[in-house]
Amino acid sequence: MIDKILIATDGSDSAHEVLQLGLDLAGEQDAETFVLHVAPRVVAIPCVSFAKATPTIPHKLTEHDRKPLHEALEIAERRGIVVETELLQGNPAYEIVTYADTIDADLIVVGSCGHGAVASAAIGSVSRGVLLESRRPVLVVRGPHVAAGVPARAAVR
Repeated sequence: MIDKILIATDGSDSAHEVLQLGLDLAGEQDAETFVLHVAPRVVAIPCVSFAKATPTIPHKLTEHDRKPLHEALEIAERRGIVVETELLQGNPAYEIVTYADTIDADLIVVGSCGHGAVASAAIGSVSRGVLLESRRPVLVVRGPHVAAGVPARAAVR
């Protein structure tokens, strides 16, 4: 039985698929549902420089950062599902796993953008990071954007 589900979202189209599947599971299991969005702690400043380090400035939370959570609340409300939302800043994989531990989640639901091995190695993969760091069950959702015309697929570790 799943008592608590954590759904991670970044507000993208693929995250919408994650949210839908997570809410389906929450409704079926009558689970307490949490939706989390992780915003960056710093923002890189675009510049031409020969320095090895890219200059950054602190990221101040804005309505843009809260938008995925507002959308999740609206969707859940239309489906009659009560959700708690949380906005954090930092490394997404680390924050997702830490928050899941804090609320004692029975399942973490995350998305996979399907970047492929090379792109994921270069830019990182939140779903891969969550899979590697979590001691809790993780459901990785790959939506139809990965392969046109293919229905959403999910994999559980």
